Amino acid sequence: MSSHETQLIRFTPRFRHLQVLRSERLTPNMQRIVVGGDALEGFDSRAPDDHVKLFFPNAEGQFVLPVLTEQGPRYPEGQLPSPARDYTPRLYDADAGELVLDFVLHGDGPATQWAAHAKAGDALVVAGPRGSHVIADDYDAYVLIGDETALPAIARRLEELPEGAVAEVFIEIPEEGDRQPLHSAAQVTVSWFERNGFDAASSTLLEDALVDFEQPDGDAFYWIATESKRARMMRKFVEGHLQVPKDWIRATGYWKADPSDVE
Repeated sequence: MSSHETQLIRFTPRFRHLQVLRSERLTPNMQRIVVGGDALEGFDSRAPDDHVKLFFPNAEGQFVLPVLTEQGPRYPEGQLPSPARDYTPRLYDADAGELVLDFVLHGDGPATQWAAHAKAGDALVVAGPRGSHVIADDYDAYVLIGDETALPAIARRLEELPEGAVAEVFIEIPEEGDRQPLHSAAQVTVSWFERNGFDAASSTLLEDALVDFEQPDGDAFYWIATESKRARMMRKFVEGHLQVPKDWIRATGYWKADPSDVE
């Protein structure tokens, strides 16, 4: 009998001072940044939805990083902290010494602005991941649901699924031009949904698709990542209406339309 056990692997956090090696516009709303450097040695990421903390130069062009204390991270007093955001390690190539990061270009936040203008030689500090939640590989099927912010994690998971696995994928993107080639040894069905100018927080494209979805045979793991409230509602639907055991669901808010929203 399959156990479907999720394995938690923890890593010792450290700050890695890296440099941009290459920058490439993948689609109208996605920028790929490849970083490297001696500090990347020993980097580890075991799960497709791991996240690392990226630290960008502050308004003065400096890196002011937190000090890790028993009470949590603390920034030096009297200095302007470096902006920090969480991102998925899209690909780590230990042999080449390269870490690939994909950025959704939206708004005027520090991550978007940095990624849109990054060039070879620019500095970036990467911390983490603190750990990996490794999903069991003995499910009969994997259902992956997310918007463009989840696309790096979805693409990586598909690449890491073994031959013989089955995956149903639902991806919401800003426009048709944001579709990306997805590669996998598994048997994969992908459905793309374009908002075409509609607000990402108010969209119900993924929710509507989920209502009409015919569940796969056997045990299926559901992975959901999108705006925080939307992810919570879809989790409730999958657990309540589709009667999927809660341990077979991983739903994460990758961003918040309302900063005051509490998980």
